[in-house]
Amino acid sequence: MSKIKLYKPTTPARRKTSVIDYSKILTGDAPYKALLEGKKKMAGRNSSGKITIRHRGGGSKRLYRKITFKNYFKNGYKVETIEYDPNRTSFICRVSDLRDGKKHYILHTKGLQKGQYYNLVSDVKEGNTTELKNLPIGSAVCQIEINPGQGSKLVRSAGGYAQITAKENGYVTLKMPSGEIRKFLENCYCTIGKIGNESHELVRLGKAGRVRNMGIRPTVRGKVMNPVDHPHGGGEARNSIGMKYPKTPWGKHALGVKTRGKKKQSNRLIVKRRK
Repeated sequence: MSKIKLYKPTTPARRKTSVIDYSKILTGDAPYKALLEGKKKMAGRNSSGKITIRHRGGGSKRLYRKITFKNYFKNGYKVETIEYDPNRTSFICRVSDLRDGKKHYILHTKGLQKGQYYNLVSDVKEGNTTELKNLPIGSAVCQIEINPGQGSKLVRSAGGYAQITAKENGYVTLKMPSGEIRKFLENCYCTIGKIGNESHELVRLGKAGRVRNMGIRPTVRGKVMNPVDHPHGGGEARNSIGMKYPKTPWGKHALGVKTRGKKKQSNRLIVKRRK
């Protein structure tokens, strides 16, 4: 488990700040230039230029690392580095394909170590990528495909993993990190183990400046606005919102609303909805 680094309380912000101790995990190598590309800041806007996510903007400049999500290398791969990626919560690994020596970035799975070889045999070993049908019930898996050959789509954030709970009729049932229980085709690929950097959720940002560096701008509460600006606005002093249910600035339900489409094809694969 990655360690949390605490600072001496030299200032009020330092007293409440903690970071991941990268020196214990990362190899200190510079990013591989051939796998880098520029990343344009969208500041919460869509392709039309309209703001679809509020309170975004600013933040530190970043270069995007091209990640290979189809990381089932037939002849195996060797881990060359473990690096920090500013675009995601998990670490990444630079690996070389043993078939052609080509470099790739993949997500770091807990247990991956520099200089080690993986995917050489199809045994149950952390870091190996295999089909769901090859794993026993109770196994922890991550980087799961929704459709075979599509590349991993689910369970890719720091510390995340799903658990195999059943197998039947060509399907494997997984309990997802959200609590949802869902079926997948047995020939979907997954990676054995958990995503690394599981201590990420324990980090305390400590001050507003670190949040601004992440590209998040301040959020004003609706209840301190005027009635013309927000449904919760108005009133004297410290009032409650005074409504049956919380609303968005546009009057829609804000909490407890089911947003998943009722006619989605994949609804038949969900055994139990998340809470």
